[in-house]
Amino acid sequence: MCGIVGYIGKREAYPVLVKGLKRLEYRGYDSAGVAMINPLGNLNIYKAKGKVSDLESSAGDKDVSGHIGIAHTRWATHGEPCQVNAHPHYSASGNLALIHNGIIENYATLKEKLKAEGYVFKSSTDTEVLVQLIEYVQQSENLDLLTAVEVALRSVIGAYAIALLDKRQPNQIIAARKSSPLVVGIGEGEFFLASDASPIVEYTNRVVYLEDEEIAIIRSDEEMKIVNLHNVEINPQVKKIDMELGQLEKGGYPHFMLKEIFEQPSSLNDCMRGRVNPDVNNVILSAVNDHRERLLGARRFIIVACGTSWHAGLIGKHLIESFCRIPVEVEYASEFRYRNPVIDEQDVVIAISQSGETADTLAAIELAKKRGAFIYGICNAVGSSIPRTTHTGSYIHVGPEIGVASTKAFTGQVTVLTMLALSLGKARGTIQQEEYLNLIGELSQIPEKMETVLQMNDHISQLSRIFTYAHNFLYLGRGYNYPVALEGALKLKEISYIHAEGYPAAEMKHGPIALIDTEMPVVVLATRNAMYEKILSNIQEIKARKGKVIALVTEGDKEIANLADEVIELPKTVECLEPLITTIPLQLLAYHIAVCKGKDVDQPRNLAKSVTVE
Repeated sequence: MCGIVGYIGKREAYPVLVKGLKRLEYRGYDSAGVAMINPLGNLNIYKAKGKVSDLESSAGDKDVSGHIGIAHTRWATHGEPCQVNAHPHYSASGNLALIHNGIIENYATLKEKLKAEGYVFKSSTDTEVLVQLIEYVQQSENLDLLTAVEVALRSVIGAYAIALLDKRQPNQIIAARKSSPLVVGIGEGEFFLASDASPIVEYTNRVVYLEDEEIAIIRSDEEMKIVNLHNVEINPQVKKIDMELGQLEKGGYPHFMLKEIFEQPSSLNDCMRGRVNPDVNNVILSAVNDHRERLLGARRFIIVACGTSWHAGLIGKHLIESFCRIPVEVEYASEFRYRNPVIDEQDVVIAISQSGETADTLAAIELAKKRGAFIYGICNAVGSSIPRTTHTGSYIHVGPEIGVASTKAFTGQVTVLTMLALSLGKARGTIQQEEYLNLIGELSQIPEKMETVLQMNDHISQLSRIFTYAHNFLYLGRGYNYPVALEGALKLKEISYIHAEGYPAAEMKHGPIALIDTEMPVVVLATRNAMYEKILSNIQEIKARKGKVIALVTEGDKEIANLADEVIELPKTVECLEPLITTIPLQLLAYHIAVCKGKDVDQPRNLAKSVTVE
């Protein structure tokens, strides 16, 4: 959600900035802009509504020279998407230019105070309020720019990641963060600034992740300086990023989403590498080994997450309760943070987030920590805020996920939750040795079975054409497959804009059955497991009302094949691992329906990859 890029050094800044913005397009945005100081000392800002390509077109005949600049992709919060509201924003004097991710919650109060001082605002954004505030503080109190930034930010309530240029200081970028990610890349005589590492990896693997309420002063001819809001100097910790440029390219696929669906066999191998050891019949998670007593002594687990991660959490609940016999609650982080939940020192909170920057999940973590809970983080982005905030946790290690609609991150999260449940169940003695060994063997075979499912891509592509013009879909599942039904419906909504609902199959007769007719496709997860006979009855109920059934069945199932309109056969696995298999055809179905409808699969409207605001 929103993207920041900055550069200072010996290169021409504009190509670096534009390429960086394109690397961040996956985050979701509706306008883009750049600000550069040219060799004559002029501060030039160019902005456009729409894509980065629209910005390139509008700036094509403009002066884009200079070795220092900042750039931004905006996801609208305050004010509609338009050129005026796009970032960067000038200060009243034209000396300062600011870009900003996040939300300034008290912007209206600050704006009224500035209006009373004679300031006039051109945009509807909270960002323009912040740049005007910085200039007002600087001028009214006769302060240097850094001190003015410190004073201004101390009066701000909310979240921010900012980058600031001053044309009077053409060799300096000031950057700061609070509750919104910001990373500085360190090159040879040059620095790069971004919301995440993806725009930086092409140039350097040495980075510094800014922490909350830290300000970086970046000059090309000096070492970077970091201070807090009270001007206390901080010693920066330089880290190496483990990301390859090839991971950020489509690799011959038409969309990142399809590439990432097909990456799942290899990404799950990466996720399990060194953790699942079928040769020695063991699952090892270092977080469990390092915090064994705290985790084994948990009175209950509370899983907090949003969106797709919440669906993974529902599967995690089933796994942990089944194998560890510890009660588990699954909460939307956005609701959890605004309740007064009962939490104490005996609770373990599992926070799940693909990006590691989800604002609601971070707020839920802080609340739980204040109540004394132990926090276990599960995320994909190394060095992101959640790993730095939690007591321990596990990376899913599936590589960068560029498509906004999550695919391989979901299966990675489910895999980590499976390993966590097996590891804890073994340590607690609540899982039988025979079952434990069987599950290790089955888990290690999942990537190969995923490859088998992916071979059905052409079949699912043909199938999707039949249902492209449907207005509604219903997804049904039971047990471990109920959250997969929710996730399948979400994927279809996100990228095709078709209304879809996921439901427990048994609940169909308590309302949704009224919707079923010849125009309502129903996707049924009907694998041959303990719930098979129940699901079979649900399909018969649908067919009795002339509904169209797309059934996901276990390979060789003829009974449901004779009832359903369309069948997708899947390789057999144990019931608790079925979500890792059944989710793939639903991802492919959503993808191909969206492609048939001509939708922007990788960047669906109104959505952002990393939701860093409420």
